[in-house]
This record gives sequence, structure tokens and C-alpha cells, in this order.
Amino acid sequence: MPMNEDVEFNKVRWRARRGMMELDVLLARWLERRWRQSPMAQRAVFLQLLDCEDDRLWRWLSGRESPDDPGLAALVDDIRNLPVRA
Repeated sequence: MPMNEDVEFNKVRWRARRGMMELDVLLARWLERRWRQSPMAQRAVFLQLLDCEDDRLWRWLSGRESPDDPGLAALVDDIRNLPVRA
């Protein structure tokens, strides 16, 4: 991975830290497994997800609610369905 991609990845990883262990684990898992091979459009949706408030993220990622935006809903489903072990 080129240096500028490493810097970008580290910035996004830092931004994904929420202070709620459950959210941190779910978001970090997606980052580690999907970010590098994701197209720019998918990365943009992930960044959009990070702009959401923690309580909303938790409701979505715990399956209590679903985002109205189809792109966010698909990403939330992907995050929720990633297996614990790769």
C-alpha cells in the first residue's frame, strides 16, 4: 500500500474509534477486512457512516433500526454480517 494510503487508513481508523467497545470492534473489523479493497464510493459511504452519532450507529449495528439511506443500509448489513473470525 503506498504511503499516502497508509496515512489515509490510519486517519480513518482513528476517526472510527468511538469510545464504545462494541462500536469500536465492529467498525475496526470492517476497516481491517474491507477498506483496502473497497472502491472509493464504498469508502465514501463508510466515511458518511462515521459522521453519524454513536447512539444511531449502535441502533443500526445492533439491528434495532436500519438506515433510510440504501447505501448506508447495505454497509451496515455488511458490517453486521462480517464473521468474528476471518
